[in-house]
Amino acid sequence: MNKYLGANAMPIHLPIGAENEFQGMVDLVTMQAITFTDKERLVGEIPAEIKASAEEARRVMIEKLADFNDDIAELYLEDAEISEDMLKKAIRECTLKLMVTPVLCGAAYKNKGIQLLLDAIVDYLPSPTDLGAVIAQDPLDEERTIQRNPSNNEKFSALAFKLINDPYVGQQTFIRIFSGKLVSGMSVHNTNKGKDERVGRIFRIKAKEREEISEAGCGEIVALVGMKHTRTGDTLCDENQPILLESINVPPAVIEMKVELDDKKSRDKLGEALAKLSNEDPSFHAHFDEETEETIIAGMGELHLEILVERLRDEFKVPVTVGEPSVSFRETITAAVENNYRHVKQTGGKGQFAHTVIRFEPNPGKGFEFVDVTKGGVIPKEFIPSVEKGLRKAMEKSPVAGYPVVDVKCVLVDGGFHPVDSSDMAFQLCAAQCFKQAFKKAGPIIMEPVMKIEVNTPDDYIGNVTRDITKRRGRIENMRRFRKGSQKLDGFCPLMEMFGYATALRNVTSGRANYSMEFYQYMPMPAAKQEEVIKERIKN
Repeated sequence: MNKYLGANAMPIHLPIGAENEFQGMVDLVTMQAITFTDKERLVGEIPAEIKASAEEARRVMIEKLADFNDDIAELYLEDAEISEDMLKKAIRECTLKLMVTPVLCGAAYKNKGIQLLLDAIVDYLPSPTDLGAVIAQDPLDEERTIQRNPSNNEKFSALAFKLINDPYVGQQTFIRIFSGKLVSGMSVHNTNKGKDERVGRIFRIKAKEREEISEAGCGEIVALVGMKHTRTGDTLCDENQPILLESINVPPAVIEMKVELDDKKSRDKLGEALAKLSNEDPSFHAHFDEETEETIIAGMGELHLEILVERLRDEFKVPVTVGEPSVSFRETITAAVENNYRHVKQTGGKGQFAHTVIRFEPNPGKGFEFVDVTKGGVIPKEFIPSVEKGLRKAMEKSPVAGYPVVDVKCVLVDGGFHPVDSSDMAFQLCAAQCFKQAFKKAGPIIMEPVMKIEVNTPDDYIGNVTRDITKRRGRIENMRRFRKGSQKLDGFCPLMEMFGYATALRNVTSGRANYSMEFYQYMPMPAAKQEEVIKERIKN
């Protein structure tokens, strides 16, 4: 461990026996031998044949702690007895400061040493109280913060971090309690939704087992049944003293896949299943494309969607066939353009009339923005929202490649209306056509999702990995020592080039490297690639 991980490993156990002869261990802190039978744990004296080895191992442990703890160093030099409590305190302090890494031994399959591992987690790893007060926002004043100490005596506050639909008890909302106490039947406030919720049943989850409890305290993770409005990332708190905890950041879906039913009778079943999956996983989205009459699912990557499709088949019993995954692109503009459009339609009877002059400007990283600078009532106030609504609708699909349009500032400069023929729909259609005409003149470009990647590879294969990433239009930003003989490479790569990367990485590193990736941001695509994407889009 010290050689390859640089962990400053410090054994606090000494095994008794090895492999098939493994019986238990000596706890070097308490200097007791702990052995295991099929049904119980036995604590006794250290066997005579390993007594000397145990004393030497304890001396090495104390020497290592003495390097970081002055009290232990003083007692060690005086050859005085060091108490069990003092050792535990020193090990905890050194572990929390990452000075040493305690090493225990055991055999999970034989259930030997598991209880001692759990005890060590309690004794040496940080608890919720070590984290200190959680800083929350005042929902009534964005600039004011509120502190909640990790104590059962504080007002209740918790964060919902996961939803699961259980076939037996319904929707389970998993929460982490930061302060206060939660009691079954009490009323809590959902700050994000602005609604009160009544807590039904409280469960402590242990793998597949559910233990119903009447109350839960600070630091606990429990599942609630009966929550109607709470979703992932919502804050639950005392209704008299509301706070807003930091929510969970959900990156946008960057990959799409079409889903077709093998059995058309299961359409309603598919809709219900997709609704439940979307509710559980905020990074998963599903929608129905009316033009192609296809159901499209979108998520964070190939594996993400593959798992959800398997759940559709196995858990929800919906027979589906999926198409090839495709990247979710975006479009934007690079130049400011002002466009004047007059919408006139006369078909007998009441006609349609609307006139808008709109300036479209690039708005990098700020999304859609609508500004009205008209004066003198050239467009009545009741029709201004109609102009914005028409623009938003038009930006759902660009007139160039049909992808959603982002990062555009729309400034309504001027316009006109007719006292009889102007209407909400007329101004929506006028704004949409005004945008479509201007978009083609404003230097439209396609934006592609770029992923942040991290590759852990042995030194021997660094050249192979970097060459492969470069071929995929990626770049390596940083290289750092992961452990002895291995490097961690950080970089960025377009998602459309990352399909099948897991297999390619195994091939170029003989299966010895691994990687992870997450969404970074949308970035402009090279002109040559844009032409390829547009041609493929038109062909399909």
